[in-house]
Amino acid sequence: MKNLALLGCGDVAFRTYIPGIQAVADKGTVTATFDPIAERAERAAAMFPNATAYTSYEAMLAHPGLDGVVNLTPAPLHRDTTSRALDAGLHVFSEKPIAATIEDGRALIAQAERLGKLLLCAPAVMATGRFRWLKHVLTDGRLGRPHLATAQMANMGPAGWRAYTGDPAVFYTKDVGPMLDTAVYVLHATTGLIGPAKRVQAFGGISIPERKVLIERLAGNTISVGANDVMLIQLDFGENRFAQILSSFAVPNSRNSALEVHGSDGTISIPAPAWYDSWGPVDVYRRDDTLLGLDGWVQNVFPPNRPEGPWLHLIGAGPAHFVACLSGEEQPILTAEHALHVLEIILSATRSANEGCAIELETGF
Repeated sequence: MKNLALLGCGDVAFRTYIPGIQAVADKGTVTATFDPIAERAERAAAMFPNATAYTSYEAMLAHPGLDGVVNLTPAPLHRDTTSRALDAGLHVFSEKPIAATIEDGRALIAQAERLGKLLLCAPAVMATGRFRWLKHVLTDGRLGRPHLATAQMANMGPAGWRAYTGDPAVFYTKDVGPMLDTAVYVLHATTGLIGPAKRVQAFGGISIPERKVLIERLAGNTISVGANDVMLIQLDFGENRFAQILSSFAVPNSRNSALEVHGSDGTISIPAPAWYDSWGPVDVYRRDDTLLGLDGWVQNVFPPNRPEGPWLHLIGAGPAHFVACLSGEEQPILTAEHALHVLEIILSATRSANEGCAIELETGF
């Protein structure tokens, strides 16, 4: 049994991470929680047997018997809070992004290696049942040679999410925006299936500069948008392989797929409504270039060995994989190197949009 500390007890902790950890209760559990708001730390602790709530991070790090920390602090704090947990001798699973800069991300990776600690990072896309299966499908060549991906994460952002319990304003600040909040999911998926990108170019801007908050407890509030709410990102993987991604907080709704990957012999398509289902379906098109033309779509194809019962949220696959790695049952999939590569894509896309040029990428995984 692995003992975890939950660092940060906001909306994402209660909505997805706590259920994800509870789903693997036979292998890992939370024994300590931290939040500067005592009520939230205590509420999270009450969901696990004999867990202790803390409002002091130092005291939580000293909690006896801890194996690892699940870092759910706000994005600007990830670098420092992860570093302190590593220094305390703990393994870390961090929410995205790994850090604010490439330099800070590299420093964390070097620190974890030096201390012999595991550093994994969200989002958990490639650790889900669906994407483990799709990785095998593409690696086995069942759709031919993958050469093009199209994807989008496009909506109006958290200000329009009536069920959200956190602060939506932070997601519209210049240091966050739709790429770090949601496009990071399809960027991890695209690079996870095709491989590291070689260069990026992008267009972007602020299309809707003021937002009305639709959350009842914040009725009447408005938000000034500081980050580009439309980003059109193009990736070059080399060898004539490409991707095109829409990241936006300025799209009222869409019927487009969340992700499509096109190979020489077929296409896989993931419907947007099923994106966050860890074992969700895909639509598959098999191409037939004979005169018979026996090609066409097969819809709602589920991964093999899909578990019975309620579907598991994509985000919950992260802590489950973390526990499995700590127990020696799995090798790391959600590596810090992959997270750093996606961070470089996001930062370079913003620079490309500002400077009007394609940018060569330096990181890989």
